[in-house]
Amino acid sequence: MNSDVLWSDPPDHLVLQADEVHVWRVVLDRLSQNIPALWHTLQEDEHIRAERFAFPTDRNHFIAARGMLRAILSRYTAIAPEKLRFRYSSYGKPFLDCEVDAAPICFNLSHSYGVALYAMTQGRKVGVDIEHVRYNIDIMTLASAYFSAHEFRSLRELPVDLRHEAFFTCWTRKEAYIKARGEGLSYPLDQFDVSLRPGDPVAILQNYSDPSETLRWVLYHLAPGFGYIGAVAVEGQECCVQQWQASEVQGH
Repeated sequence: MNSDVLWSDPPDHLVLQADEVHVWRVVLDRLSQNIPALWHTLQEDEHIRAERFAFPTDRNHFIAARGMLRAILSRYTAIAPEKLRFRYSSYGKPFLDCEVDAAPICFNLSHSYGVALYAMTQGRKVGVDIEHVRYNIDIMTLASAYFSAHEFRSLRELPVDLRHEAFFTCWTRKEAYIKARGEGLSYPLDQFDVSLRPGDPVAILQNYSDPSETLRWVLYHLAPGFGYIGAVAVEGQECCVQQWQASEVQGH
């Protein structure tokens, strides 16, 4: 299946409704010619972070990912990309340092092996994750260390040829959830269950410390491209997921 058919060009006039989540996909390697322009939209702290990368590819991916975040947010806020200011939670999650209209734009981003995802909502906590499916890692050892007992059993019961995809399906859903909560890896990954079996509904199945969490969040599976798996977690009731493909997003 060609997952590109799931990602559409955005409309000229973007409207983010309260019952929607907009997910943007960006192939960072396609922005190599835009790196100088994107660099100039970043703030000093982002320049410092970019310069810490030892390898040019990693540095350019960071510049492209942050620059495109600014360009995309500019489409919603009508604020020029270089004028956007961020503040950060104690766990490092970024937020816009302003309010737009009555409800703030909430967002989250993730990138892996040259592909980035951005999730945007109107006043609803959101988390997104993308992973490149890698077959050269010991998934069962990792699962036994980080997954819940239920998830580990579910993974072990699958045929061997389905386990790698199921592992990364589980991982992205767990990451999206804890990123939406804003607590990062400080929240124990083995204290909640998500679905991972092919064909099962996408869901948080159980939270052992707070069972009400299963009603507070919704999860969605994302197909960012061949060899990649993604997920987005949104606070509140079911919403409409709009998937946009971005290449050279122009800010306001």
